[in-house]
Formats: sequence, C-alpha cells, structure tokens
Amino acid sequence: MYILFTGAPGSKWSSVVKNIYWSKDIDQSDYSDARTYYHDADTPGNKHLMHLGAYWDPGMEFENTNWDAPFSGEGRRIVKSHTFAYNLDQLKQTQYPIVIVYRNDVECLEWWKLCGEFSITYPLYNDYYKNLDHMWQEIQRQNRSLMLFIKSHYKQLLKPSNNKELCAILSLTEPTNFVYHNYKEKDIQVYVYQ
Repeated sequence: MYILFTGAPGSKWSSVVKNIYWSKDIDQSDYSDARTYYHDADTPGNKHLMHLGAYWDPGMEFENTNWDAPFSGEGRRIVKSHTFAYNLDQLKQTQYPIVIVYRNDVECLEWWKLCGEFSITYPLYNDYYKNLDHMWQEIQRQNRSLMLFIKSHYKQLLKPSNNKELCAILSLTEPTNFVYHNYKEKDIQVYVYQ
C-alpha cells in the first residue's frame, strides 16, 4: 500500500514526510545517503536532514512510473511527487491516501530559494524546473491545482494540525523518536484525502 504526498516546491512538504517517515509501519528501504539533503534554513549554521527517500517527478530519479522501484522492504510506501498536483482526480481513484501540503506561492518560492534552490543535491530540480522564472510559474500552477482539488473535495478531506494527528489519520504508529511537528507554527496547511 502507498501513501501519496504532494505539495509545491517550498511548501515544506518534506518536513511533513520526515516527521512520519520513521514509523515502524513505513517501508524505509528507499532511504540511502544519496537520497538525502541537509539544510540549515530553519537553524542557520546547524544543518538538519530535510529530504529523505525517493522522489518522483519529471527530470528526477523516478518519473511517476514504477512506484516500487526504490523499495525492497515491507510496510507502507511513501511516494512523493510535486506533479501529483496535476493528477489528483485520477490519483484519488487508486484509493490510496493522498497527503496535500499547501503554502502560499510567495512563501513557497522564498523558502525553496532559502533552502538552496538549484543547488539542492537531492532531488534534482534543474531539468524540469529550469530556472527561477519557470519555478515561479510551476509553484503557482501546482498550488492552483491543489486549491481547486481542496475546494471541490473539502467535505471529504481531513485537516490534521500536527504529525501526531497525521499518524492517527493514516493509521501509523508514531515514530520511536517522535518529534512534535505543529503545522500552524510551521506556516503550512496539511490535508488528507482518503
């Protein structure tokens, strides 16, 4: 079974993933040192692991084809793609939970730039997003698609306020070294369609 994640670049969706990823119910076999990225945008001078595990998007390591490719273990598999934003009505037919992370366009772009923009080492953004002007257009398009889906499915969506509630909604055991992640304090909105 899969848990699908989407959010525009800079939405802080990776922090939402990170704070449930270490649940014993998650297949973590997609993790490797090559599939990590550390940054210190929140804590200048003190880098933290922010990107972990495989990402699926055009021009990235996996391009929304075989979701099982990076996995070899057991448990629920987290599949992360910015461009899922464009296919949410089709993806809901899979009946897998979809976690949507939203921040406004300007804050997304500014956070993405602060976190390293095109020097981010994993995943690679250069091929599909090309330059800052194109990234800005894509953030706007992805957020518009997310908001249209949220508006048209609002009654079916759950809105956790933290990772404890997200674990409960997804029926995940809380990670052993649980770190509380309050979404409002981090200026993000999280929705779950299931």
